[in-house]
Amino acid sequence: MNLNAHRPWITPVVIGAFFLSAVTGVLMFFHLDSGLNKTAHEWLSWAMVIGVLLHVLLNMPAFKRYFNQTPGRVVMGLFALVLALSFIPAGGAGGSEPGFAPPVRALAKAPITVLAQVAGTSTEDVKTRLQAAGFTVTNEQQSVADLVGGDLKAQIGTMTKVLAHPRS
Repeated sequence: MNLNAHRPWITPVVIGAFFLSAVTGVLMFFHLDSGLNKTAHEWLSWAMVIGVLLHVLLNMPAFKRYFNQTPGRVVMGLFALVLALSFIPAGGAGGSEPGFAPPVRALAKAPITVLAQVAGTSTEDVKTRLQAAGFTVTNEQQSVADLVGGDLKAQIGTMTKVLAHPRS
């Protein structure tokens, strides 16, 4: 495949994908993202990966030269080191959980009566919603954690069903 024939669009793909990724990444960093910013950042970053790979293939002789120059090796080595360090869990064993996990876990451990108060509905309504979701509720002191276990995703999914307002 002759990549030179594709030069007119390969570099613009890299430029466009970088612009999209940079802007959405900065917005996410400052918690200013809205709409589809996060989704665009995650999914359209693949355009960046593909564009960069094609750009590297298109410019292979220049790319190889960076491995023979000390500044190039140092910069690439530093980024490789940062990448390796990024796999270390932050804050110990439980540091990889998102910041919203502790309050979600606390709410999941609350009795159904408390969950009903949070939902702004009756205890009977919460019990009915849980039973509709396939759970056997034996008493009002049970919690979502009692019913689904310690899995955070399962707790969130169950509480979403319970706390969601029924459509009118």
